[in-house]
Amino acid sequence: MPIVVDREKCTGCETCVSACPFTAIEMKEGKAFINEYCQMCMACISACPEGAIKEIPEVQEVQKIQEGKGVWVFAEQREGKVASVSYELLGAGRRLADELKTELSAVLFGASEKDAKELIAWGADRVYHSNSPIFEKFNDEPYSRLLVNLIREHKPEIVLAGATPIGRSFIPRVAARLRTGLTADCTALEIDKETRNFLQIRPAFGGNIMATILCPNHRPQIATVRPRVMKKGEYNPDRKGEIVSVSAENLLCRTRVVETVKEESECRVNLQEADIIVAGGRGLGNAKGFNLLFELAEALDATVAASRAAVDEGWIPYRHQVGQTGKTVCPKIYLACGISGAVQHLVGMQSSDIIIAINKNPEAPIFNVATYGIVGDLYELIPLLIKKVKEAKG
Repeated sequence: MPIVVDREKCTGCETCVSACPFTAIEMKEGKAFINEYCQMCMACISACPEGAIKEIPEVQEVQKIQEGKGVWVFAEQREGKVASVSYELLGAGRRLADELKTELSAVLFGASEKDAKELIAWGADRVYHSNSPIFEKFNDEPYSRLLVNLIREHKPEIVLAGATPIGRSFIPRVAARLRTGLTADCTALEIDKETRNFLQIRPAFGGNIMATILCPNHRPQIATVRPRVMKKGEYNPDRKGEIVSVSAENLLCRTRVVETVKEESECRVNLQEADIIVAGGRGLGNAKGFNLLFELAEALDATVAASRAAVDEGWIPYRHQVGQTGKTVCPKIYLACGISGAVQHLVGMQSSDIIIAINKNPEAPIFNVATYGIVGDLYELIPLLIKKVKEAKG
């Protein structure tokens, strides 16, 4: 709620000026004035001896619970190409929509109509599409304004987006304008069959627990999902759906993206697209252990990853880190060498198709999620594995 000063009651005593921790109150013509630095902490309201400072209720259009209908997926694009996380979200959204017996819609800004048809093939019943030039380069303002307008008009029950730099940037704005909740970085999504509430599951307290978060009193229920956590749905090129053209005219935009500069790196590690990953943890004992993993990765045409423990030890750069504070991956094969299997690491790789674990400790938690587990010394096993792979490749 906005805070205002009743100038007729204000005596200019300046008590509120000293009470404000954000220097958001100044004196103008002998009266208190609240500037743009106000954080609405309410300290000035209780401090004012004359009762001249008060809250003014904001008139907000809040969506009623019973109005919510349908599951929406925000389909992210960069440089005209739809991000793979959009197809993963369509797979999750299709499952949720089928459980709720409702429709699945996608929202696509800035890509072509051909891309909109692809979203239908991946499971969407309807696509709200705008190819306005304003969406060619990502900008928070037009993205959030148009998505908010669409949500207010059509009132979906659930909205999903990727926990990517784009999603993390503008989806919180959307939730704030709609006066609803947002759960970020979800790793699982479910529906409560009794209440129909949307269960948003994510690691909490540094990954030590898995929290199930509800938004029972507001709609839509919004969640962002980490890439490579969900599986893509079934692709059907003959699937029929509706494409709704959305106008982006009259969108207010106070900023303009002049240029986007990509980071250059001598060693680019694309863990999220790798089919085979060889990962090392604290069990390697030292940085030299990764030399062995790189040799195995070269033989397998794989990419090398690491747990946070190995990165914190300085054995390998952060760009190789998998887990809650690193990358989330979903390769066909994930070979975990000397990784105990802390919850923080499992969050980033447990959706891999096949998990192979090598560890000395037979009680290591990694074996609980492993498809195949080998109890033994990795420094004895990996050289044998490298030898067999090279023999098999001739």
